[in-house]
Amino acid sequence: MDARRTIVLADDLRSFVDGRGAEVARTSAAGVELLDRYRGRHLDELWLDHDLGGNDTIWPVVEVLERAAFDNCPFDVGVINVHSANPAGAAKMAQVLRRWGYRVRVASGSTNVGYLDGLV
Repeated sequence: MDARRTIVLADDLRSFVDGRGAEVARTSAAGVELLDRYRGRHLDELWLDHDLGGNDTIWPVVEVLERAAFDNCPFDVGVINVHSANPAGAAKMAQVLRRWGYRVRVASGSTNVGYLDGLV
């Protein structure tokens, strides 16, 4: 983890291609756990993929963010980057998170994340 920046990536297969330090969640359950660990702390960046393999999606993570904002205690996130290749899922995530006041950037197709070690 980069000591200067706190970054969380929720994606079942992709990683940061530049090797930047980040905590990685490969499932929605792991993403919820990471958010719980960062409650009350600043996250510089939160990167979210929509489809997390099998029937798993990012929605449990989005619901935690939503609930916190509903309870007037939103997570302190500099920017949420939605990097999903699922256009409908990315649009819905961005809509929901923006509605709750989070700063969201749709980064579908971002070259910052990619498949490493020959994974497709």
